[in-house]
Amino acid sequence: MSEPIVILYRGGRLPSWSQLSSAERTVFQNKHVDLMLSVAARHGLLSIEGYRLLTPMGDWQRWWTMRFLDLAGAEAWMQAEVAPPYGRYGYYEYELARRCMPAALDWLPQRAAPARATDVDPRVVPTLAVDMGSIVVIAFGGWTRGSDQVPAGTRGDGQRRQLLQAVAEEHGLLHGELFQLLGAGGDGDLAWLLEFPTLAGAEAWIEAEGMPAAGAYQHRTFHLARRWAPDYFATWSV
Repeated sequence: MSEPIVILYRGGRLPSWSQLSSAERTVFQNKHVDLMLSVAARHGLLSIEGYRLLTPMGDWQRWWTMRFLDLAGAEAWMQAEVAPPYGRYGYYEYELARRCMPAALDWLPQRAAPARATDVDPRVVPTLAVDMGSIVVIAFGGWTRGSDQVPAGTRGDGQRRQLLQAVAEEHGLLHGELFQLLGAGGDGDLAWLLEFPTLAGAEAWIEAEGMPAAGAYQHRTFHLARRWAPDYFATWSV
């Protein structure tokens, strides 16, 4: 069985959202939540994780990962998400990927899936907030062109892996994931997600990624974020 399909979604609300009345926003949000939950139930949403950028990039304010068993679920989710009226007020940029965990990264820790609260109705949306208990590095990138022709020893693959593993151990890496895009995105064909308990860990990881020799053969774009309302969105998974 192939790995589930993952939607990588850069999103946010457009300024026009704040120009609506409070009553309009409530009505549109409730319709949207009902629609998305129906898609989640019909297509078996495996997980949804949200992250709010510390520094928004224009209309891009949050990054999301949504996992489905097949492409049909991902397609249904993306179509529903942009549906009006709620969809008129959002920023949407999607990429499709699969989780990629080669043997060389088997040391990355995995956060345990939260237990689904069966007594909570996800249609009742609480006040949402970030989880201040950790900091998340979101990284996009890949190999520079021609790097596949360079021997691994020359590229410093082994030294890079040892350095990153040392950073993870020293700073208590909580969770690590790697996604392989289905095709190449504007920032490369790989996406990393690293969660640390403190900013010091995130800074150390970013610094280690640029160290020679490996840093010369890869390109990376980094963003810092915090988990967005993880307890609430854990209730969305089927």
